[in-house]
Amino acid sequence: MDVKIESSWKEALKDEFQKSYFEQIVMFLKHEKALGKTIYPAGNLIFNAFEKTPFHQVKVVILGQDPYHGPGQAHGLCFSVQKGVKPPPSLVNIYKELHKDIGMSIPATGDLTPWAESGVLLLNAMLTVRDGEPASHSKIGWETFTDAVIRRVSDQLEGVVFLLWGKFAQDKQILIDATRHHVLKAAHPSPFSADKGFFGCRHFSRANELLIRQGKEPVNWQL
Repeated sequence: MDVKIESSWKEALKDEFQKSYFEQIVMFLKHEKALGKTIYPAGNLIFNAFEKTPFHQVKVVILGQDPYHGPGQAHGLCFSVQKGVKPPPSLVNIYKELHKDIGMSIPATGDLTPWAESGVLLLNAMLTVRDGEPASHSKIGWETFTDAVIRRVSDQLEGVVFLLWGKFAQDKQILIDATRHHVLKAAHPSPFSADKGFFGCRHFSRANELLIRQGKEPVNWQL
């Protein structure tokens, strides 16, 4: 199948695009469209995380679960919203931790594209969702695909820092070779759990310390 995705990822994931489960994802999305369902993000943004962070530029991976399901929010980067959209509560808490950790001023924007362009793969486990229905595409095969993405990063790159926030993300640790990479875990930044270990985790400065120790350029977390 000829999938429109950034060329280095297309090469890294070429085997996945030939598998039956991926064909089923495509057919499901076409069927949803035929039924008049609104799907987020827009088709040209489904693989935005890969477009903004080519395979060999990945230095940090942040794992999310599901795209935002409201109009104008999702644009293919986990925790991020499009320019002009108010930052959601989890992202607000991420900003609060950044302020405490590195002194970053709280930005007005919720668009994390600069992080992606600095080598942070902002990967949701599910890459699409139906309007107003969270987790509505959780059973269509996306996790098989994104698990393969995590395995490719683990198997083919070195010294990547994985930030695993909350149980859902931490369950993905089995896909990561911790002898080759760094895994930092904390509670999810959601208002329901941020005070149970996300606040004070200092993952942003710690990630940069790990990158610098390897001779890599640190991430510019400023927005």
